[in-house]
Amino acid sequence: MSRPMVELRGIHKSFGPLEVLRGIDLTVLAGQVVVILGPSGSGKSTLLRSINHLEKVNRGYVRIDGELVGYRQVGGRLRELKEREVLRQRTHIGFVFQNFNLFPHLTVLENVVEAPVSAQGRPRREVTEQAVRLLDRVGLAEKSRSYPRQLSGGQQQRVAIARALALEPKVVLFDEPTSALDPELVGEVLDVMRDLARGGTTMIVVTHEVGFAREAADTVVFMDDGRIVEQGPPGQVLDDPQHERTRAFLAKVL
Repeated sequence: MSRPMVELRGIHKSFGPLEVLRGIDLTVLAGQVVVILGPSGSGKSTLLRSINHLEKVNRGYVRIDGELVGYRQVGGRLRELKEREVLRQRTHIGFVFQNFNLFPHLTVLENVVEAPVSAQGRPRREVTEQAVRLLDRVGLAEKSRSYPRQLSGGQQQRVAIARALALEPKVVLFDEPTSALDPELVGEVLDVMRDLARGGTTMIVVTHEVGFAREAADTVVFMDDGRIVEQGPPGQVLDDPQHERTRAFLAKVL
């Protein structure tokens, strides 16, 4: 039985009077792929950003591989960690953003190497060898000396995936990784993500790509209005949804 890798318990998040997350409970086992679907404004991206403490929750907690994220427990209370401790924790949580977020002044290879060396203190030579292997894995070995501006959007996103993997994370979070891409470039990014799923990478993916959810997910989660409305195996949630909100959403996107 796989151990829980990501545990979310009672997650609440508000921005002023706007309640965005309304009590989220979710467990992701090691090696699982969880795809989160839902309409815009349902809280999907905020939930993802709460996992690595980019958003501080108002109530509840997140654990990665058994360790509280962003806090330590003192007696019966949670005390927020210092920023350097949070940054250390984030090195175990890969994050692939919607808009790539590559450093424009660094080459492709340097983009992949930077974080493991600066944030994890690993030897540059070792990390560089790993980065070359990762770029080959995402099909970009020949672009290692190029700069982001010389790449297509799909290629930039594949570099971003290699950069996330270079940290050797316990989980990789994907926030709408194909939504900024032209339609003809979506497939090349999804192919890399399918390969990661087959290889046992623990992944939480926010996306509108229902086909990817059907093929690669172990669990599909449907969110609406800050809550998990429905979750289960892809065949159940996508083909026989039990909740009317899930049915209405899928009728629009399928």
